[in-house]
Amino acid sequence: MSSFASVLQQIRTKSPLVHNITNYVVMNNTANALLAVGASPVMAHAIEEVEDIVTISSSLVINMGTLSEKWVESMLMAAEKAKKTNTPFVFDPVGVGASAYRIEVAQMIMKAATPNVIRGNASEIMALAKLTNSTKGVDSTMDTQDAIEGATLLAKKFNNTVVISGETDYIITGDTVSKIENGNPMMAKITGMGCTATAMVGACMAVEENTHLAATTAMAIMGVAGDLANEKSTGPGSFQMNFIDSLYAITPEVLEAKVKTNA
Repeated sequence: MSSFASVLQQIRTKSPLVHNITNYVVMNNTANALLAVGASPVMAHAIEEVEDIVTISSSLVINMGTLSEKWVESMLMAAEKAKKTNTPFVFDPVGVGASAYRIEVAQMIMKAATPNVIRGNASEIMALAKLTNSTKGVDSTMDTQDAIEGATLLAKKFNNTVVISGETDYIITGDTVSKIENGNPMMAKITGMGCTATAMVGACMAVEENTHLAATTAMAIMGVAGDLANEKSTGPGSFQMNFIDSLYAITPEVLEAKVKTNA
């Protein structure tokens, strides 16, 4: 059984509790995706309980898609608690660079605790690289190679793993660059698919200490499920339904057989 297959099997066997502080646009989709793949989601953002939930969870997902003052406070408390409890933490800097507030929040979260994994699209990763690197910036184009450069700067600066989602997904840890070439353009027509990918990283991190393997497996699961869903779908509506079904139906053997990767 391949490493990817082993991680998926562990999720199914252990059903890890994944704590999500995410945006309210995608909560339902994210929770259903985690349930379908075999994990156990909890969507807890109240200041009064986030520290307790982090303590009992196997991983923490922070997604800053829809920000507000109280939610930001909860994110910071959760990140700090995850650092103390050594709980694996994945950060999704949604829209960073789009506003001064998002820039400020991203910086605050990463100061509170270094994420084990950062996952974003090319523009988000490039924006984050510019914010956190004082000696060498990256060009403002959307070229994939530029995004890889920015991700490499981030990964080395924070000694963590950075994931760039796109037509090809890139997973970068130090000088190691893995890629997943599965998936379908229809996925871009479904709101929050990137947020689901971040949650999937959380599920994989909950059962696999190697963050590079965990993140690469998460993107493999997303991509293969997207391929399977596309075979049955006629548009975004049916694709969304079939994607959840594909996450539920995918086996370790199918994942191993269908993944397109250099890892």
